[in-house]
Amino acid sequence: MKYWLSFTLFLCGFALSFTVFCKALAGNVTYDGRSLVIDGQHRILFSGSIHYPRSTPEMWPSLIAKAKEGGIDVIQTYVFWNLHEPQQEKYDFSGRNDLVRFIKEIQAQGLYVCLRIGPFIEGEWSYGGFPFWLHDIPDIVFRTDNEPFKKEMQRFATKIVDMMKEERLYASQGGPIILSQIENEYKLVEEAFHEKGKSYVRWAANMAVGLQTGVPWVMCKQDDAPDPVINTCNGMRCGETFAGPNSPQKPALWTENWTSFVETYGEEPYIRSPEEIAFHVALFIAKKGSYVNYYMYHGGTNFGRSASAFVKTSYYDQAPLDEYGLTRQPKWGHLKELHAAMKLCSKPLTSGQQTTLPLGQLQQAYVYGDYKSGDCAAFLVNNGSKDAEVLFYNVLYQLPRKSISILPDCKAVAFNTAKVSTQYDTRTMVPCEKFGSKERWEDFREAMPDFDKTSLRATVLLEQMNTTKDESDYLWYTLRFQHDSPNAQATLNVQSCGHVLRAFVNGHFNSGAYLERKVAGLRSVRIEGKDFSRYLWGYQVGLSGEQLQIYSDLGSRKVEWNKFGSSDNQPQPLTWYKIEFDAPAGSEPLALNLGSMGKGQAWINGQNIGRYWVSFHTYKGQPSQTWYNVPRSFLKPSGNLLILLEEENGNPLGISLDRVSTTRACVKVSESHLPPVTSWLVEKQGGVKKNNRQKNGRKTPPYVQLSCPRGRTISKILFASYGNPAGDCQSYAQGSCHASNSKTIVKQACLGKRSCSISASNGKFGDPCPGLLKTLVIDAQCK
Repeated sequence: MKYWLSFTLFLCGFALSFTVFCKALAGNVTYDGRSLVIDGQHRILFSGSIHYPRSTPEMWPSLIAKAKEGGIDVIQTYVFWNLHEPQQEKYDFSGRNDLVRFIKEIQAQGLYVCLRIGPFIEGEWSYGGFPFWLHDIPDIVFRTDNEPFKKEMQRFATKIVDMMKEERLYASQGGPIILSQIENEYKLVEEAFHEKGKSYVRWAANMAVGLQTGVPWVMCKQDDAPDPVINTCNGMRCGETFAGPNSPQKPALWTENWTSFVETYGEEPYIRSPEEIAFHVALFIAKKGSYVNYYMYHGGTNFGRSASAFVKTSYYDQAPLDEYGLTRQPKWGHLKELHAAMKLCSKPLTSGQQTTLPLGQLQQAYVYGDYKSGDCAAFLVNNGSKDAEVLFYNVLYQLPRKSISILPDCKAVAFNTAKVSTQYDTRTMVPCEKFGSKERWEDFREAMPDFDKTSLRATVLLEQMNTTKDESDYLWYTLRFQHDSPNAQATLNVQSCGHVLRAFVNGHFNSGAYLERKVAGLRSVRIEGKDFSRYLWGYQVGLSGEQLQIYSDLGSRKVEWNKFGSSDNQPQPLTWYKIEFDAPAGSEPLALNLGSMGKGQAWINGQNIGRYWVSFHTYKGQPSQTWYNVPRSFLKPSGNLLILLEEENGNPLGISLDRVSTTRACVKVSESHLPPVTSWLVEKQGGVKKNNRQKNGRKTPPYVQLSCPRGRTISKILFASYGNPAGDCQSYAQGSCHASNSKTIVKQACLGKRSCSISASNGKFGDPCPGLLKTLVIDAQCK
């Protein structure tokens, strides 16, 4: 007797990444071997990457303003080809894709722009930024001396440049764009194309220069960038790793200083300290660097299906501005003080001559002197793993291990990269609405496709992305075949290059997880050793819920939703969930806590806030990401529609909508710490006498500054100790030396205020232990 078995495979995967291979009025912008020259002035510039589609237009003004307040001169962004041209010669520059609006907002706030056109960008972005339709052009080979590819690349680059010219946004037209980039880290793949790689680099450079933007072009990590294109550095330690410009007429530029590192599902976040970042920035500038860009300054959110393989929805959340646009302290504040110190050195840096002086085995000074004006600036570098005392110009200076002291007048220390006086903030998520009521939820179960109703058939296993054309993450593979016995146990063996494979046999679910490499889809299917790879397969691209757009208000009415749990009590893979809610009062950022869910996607009022994958834990057993950004601009006052597509067995009753805020502020400063750079500048302008300085600064005592976000005040002092408290702002305790009046004095100075300042000195607290170096630690609550 023969029994018919219906066999269905459902494969989902993220779009592929090629990483493995691979009102500012500027005027005339030129360059020489020292720096960019803007309107005849040599400039030391600090830049920050903010990607317009990874935030919302409503967030742009605040993000740019906070970058400017942090000492940033330039905003750098990629241009995202697949967003702007999703179909060949059909363009989209609306909403989050409004590049012109973004640049004009930067200009309105008085900053410059570096425009990285690419058009290959990587950026942990779907398909490296390429639109998938490129794949279908006959005889095309990406990123090499290939005529079909070069034609499309030139057409898009020209489109972007012409748009900028029409809006008069290049510096040569009085606009803010002072730099443009063509290609991106091409040296990583150039060797694979042999001579055609080299000729492609020359072509790309000539093509870009031929667009006549009136501003310089750069190529990052391209040490053979053809003149006049500038080769630049990417990485974390360009002061140590960059071989320098490939011509003495080009300046040393750093286009990507990674403020953390891209986070992927299943991996621990990489935390880069503000001290380390500041050290390498100062070292790069000390070695004649003149432009440093932080990648990212604000990472933002990978909305929709924009992230490349395994990349989290939250992007560079450890940047100086976090995913929600909040300042991440002390990183933001420490770099702000670094920038202020550097700008005090601008004149000798750009007009003086550099000399280097040995100060010890692992210590040296970089000195810039303008002997005509008498201006002088010095960088005292300690590359050692221990603190050091050095003699510079007959004065002793204490240098903490792996640090650089900046002396804008070659005498007084304005900033040391290892000494953080900026407060530490703690970000908290406070639920403002919980979705735990069964009565509010409805669900819709995705139907498996019937093999007999599939219109796409093939006797081979089709590659996923060539089949879906990147219109969906999901592809159904269906097969029907005869099996000899209804009771026989059979083993299903599948080789797949997808992220997750879900198998259904006669409607019953079987599970398994597979990772992708360069292609996606099934490679082979065997049942009890029999190869079914060449059988007749039926295919369905995407889900019926996607095709009906049930994540939108209109589309959700096209299907019949069930009351939550009405069909059975067990969650089932591939289920859509729906609930409505009102927008919370206030202006704080919001995030969905999806800790009870598994894997899927989420929509708010039809806007895809990204993929979630809560079930993918790190090696420490914690979810890689629990909270998912909900921009307030996506919401209306009431009746907001939340739709979830759950691929696994998540429980929506555990979801909450949380307010994101800074509720704690902590600061630690020692007697040896310096006052902030702004104080140094005031003293300098006020004419502080040279002999009123001690060997590591001035007699002015250090002080701490505490502040809460706008709309909040310091409501409670959780801890305060002047003496030798143990630990830091992450974990502290009272030490053997402690001024008993510490908490009382701090309360009097700070409670009820948005910000306060306290001198960390014996004059303020008394001397609890004479002869001992004292430290002040304060932990405050904001409300």
